Amino acid sequence: MDDKSYQDHFFRKAREFGYRSRSAFKLIELDEKFKFLKNGIKLLDVGSFPGGWSQVVIKKVKNGKILAIDKKKIEDIEGVKFIVADFLEKESKIIISEYFNSNIDVILSDMAPNTTGNKNLDCIRTNQLCLDILDFSREILNEKGIVVSKLFMGEDFEEIKFKAKKYFKKINFYKPNSSRDESRETYIHCAGLNA
Repeated sequence: MDDKSYQDHFFRKAREFGYRSRSAFKLIELDEKFKFLKNGIKLLDVGSFPGGWSQVVIKKVKNGKILAIDKKKIEDIEGVKFIVADFLEKESKIIISEYFNSNIDVILSDMAPNTTGNKNLDCIRTNQLCLDILDFSREILNEKGIVVSKLFMGEDFEEIKFKAKKYFKKINFYKPNSSRDESRETYIHCAGLNA
């Protein structure tokens, strides 16, 4: 199966399962590998538009507390609280902290900036978002907390790896099968905050 028909396969599969985005399958694969979606957890979904990851979360997590944030408005999903805001703004982080009112278990981020067409610039900007997620995780995660975030293989990859190792006991990198072959996209999975 060539790459285009492989991607069409995931697009069709997303429609068949009622997911709003084919990236839902990336989260399914990540959870199958690292098993972080559990009943009763408190979870933050950052850069959540159009809601495909939140759809997966709500199917797998019973009795949890789920908050999703994006600059674009998202069609409601029962069991998920959505806020329209820019995650990078200080006020947004205050709203997130107040909503949970305690440390949380999981932060998910499939966040990417609007593409410019310049692959190196897009890579740098996406990886900066990943670094921002790692910094925020120190404020809001509990000691066994987990971060799963998108990043791109590029010149600042080592900076992300260095920061993740400083902050977390365990880190892994994983590229789901449902990612495009030609994409430099991969995901970092971090578990257990260092004291």
